[in-house]
Amino acid sequence: MAYLIVSLLIQAAFIIHVIKTGRNTLWIWVLIIPGLALAGILAYVVVEILPQLLRSRTAQRTARGLRKAMDPTRELRRYESEARLGGNVASRQRYAEELARHARYEDAIAQYRQALSGLYEHDPNLMLGLAQAQFGKGDAAGARATLDELIRLNPDFRSPAGHLLYARALEAEGNVSKALEEYRVVAGSFPGAEAAVRYAQLLQAQGRREEARQVAQELLQQARIAPGHYRRAQREWLEAAERLA
Repeated sequence: MAYLIVSLLIQAAFIIHVIKTGRNTLWIWVLIIPGLALAGILAYVVVEILPQLLRSRTAQRTARGLRKAMDPTRELRRYESEARLGGNVASRQRYAEELARHARYEDAIAQYRQALSGLYEHDPNLMLGLAQAQFGKGDAAGARATLDELIRLNPDFRSPAGHLLYARALEAEGNVSKALEEYRVVAGSFPGAEAAVRYAQLLQAQGRREEARQVAQELLQQARIAPGHYRRAQREWLEAAERLA
């Protein structure tokens, strides 16, 4: 009797799913045919539900994650081949970005410098990528110099990531007062928690604990009314803010 009740409930759930999602109503008859309910449910799952799941963003991200775990250099090899065969700026940029993700900063810098030529000699996105690779390599002064040149040549270019990188480069160079000024400005517009947390961390490191606590508390208050996906994406930085608050 219990098995029968469970079976009927499952059938009812799938029939409701057919109706709610606007599937072909023939599925209803397939799902209620006596003696074939299990086969009907399996057929519905295989034909209607699995393809939708496989097309979902979550499933695609999971598949990409599995591929990356099994073959972490797969994308790197692909972009290297595209850059070698095509040799155009877009392919070099993709290859340089992937090299930087693999912490191969010297190689990334070389690719960015090759791409920064001709019509793209002063391209702001390429210059920003170069600065990021330089900073990753440990050359904060070089990164800051590249960003200064970027700003000079592209005065209308705006990038929160670039602005944060500039502040970090100043901090790494030991120019604390200027770094605090840049952190303060970028913390108010950065689309994430990192800038505010780095600002608070530097304030605390300078003994300005009350100011650091205030910055962290304001960030946490804003996070409480932010969408759930924001809090999940920024969890690491929000946890750091909690330690400062």
